[in-house]
Amino acid sequence: MGSYYTTREMDSLRIKNRRTWHRYSEGTGGDAIDFLRHFEGKSFPEAVEFLLAWNRRSRDSPDRLPPTQRKERPAPAPEPVSFVLPPANEDQRRVTAYLKKRGIAPPVIRGFVEAGLLYEEAGHHNCVFVGRNRENTPVFAAQRGTYDKDGASFRGGVPGSDKDIGFYLPADSGTDRVHVFEAPIDLMSFCTLHRDMTRNAVALCGVYEGPLDTYLRENPKIKYIFLCLDADGPGKEAAERMKEKYTKQGYVVSYKPPPRGKDWNEYLQHRQKCREKER
Repeated sequence: MGSYYTTREMDSLRIKNRRTWHRYSEGTGGDAIDFLRHFEGKSFPEAVEFLLAWNRRSRDSPDRLPPTQRKERPAPAPEPVSFVLPPANEDQRRVTAYLKKRGIAPPVIRGFVEAGLLYEEAGHHNCVFVGRNRENTPVFAAQRGTYDKDGASFRGGVPGSDKDIGFYLPADSGTDRVHVFEAPIDLMSFCTLHRDMTRNAVALCGVYEGPLDTYLRENPKIKYIFLCLDADGPGKEAAERMKEKYTKQGYVVSYKPPPRGKDWNEYLQHRQKCREKER
């Protein structure tokens, strides 16, 4: 994701320069040794042995230079990446078909496309979810493949994206609340279930709350936060962390997971299947 690495299992994990890491859902981080101790349960000596073996070097091998002459080589600074939206396809047919298959209502899809928040990428026909700043300039984008293989599809951020913006619906100055989701498709699913919701919603594109911080800072009239995060372990952990954080800041915070299923899109599809059986 840009200059960072992440994993499919833990999308709140960020690994920088293959040297340091941070897991936003837990507020933890460190170096390679800490990584092995945290995720593999290794002791400090075990982690050191593993890393030395990985680099094909004995623990007792002498350094080429004595400690007094040894100089640490600084990690190269990552080169800044300019944000550029992927080229758009001439139509939205595959994106529309994919989202309709996921249960998203056609009027909701059209609304996001017309607002410049969603389009079909030309090369691989991915969904591109666009995040815009206060000047309505695109500064963030996340891609989702339109072909699911074994229940999973391509997901990836566009290099250079401002991760403190995320994907959101503009705020209504007369509304004092905001709904927060993990994924853009969950936000669109909620809009399908609640057609009157066309404003005041944020998709974090993970569980990093930076986009919500920005949204609250730019919309000071908001008092109520509804955390519509996933009902799985990471979603519950993130909801607990955010509830504590924003309650201390004076907001009224509620955790609002889907009534059934892991996320709001699963719940939407379940509702639609039930209705089809009733017919």
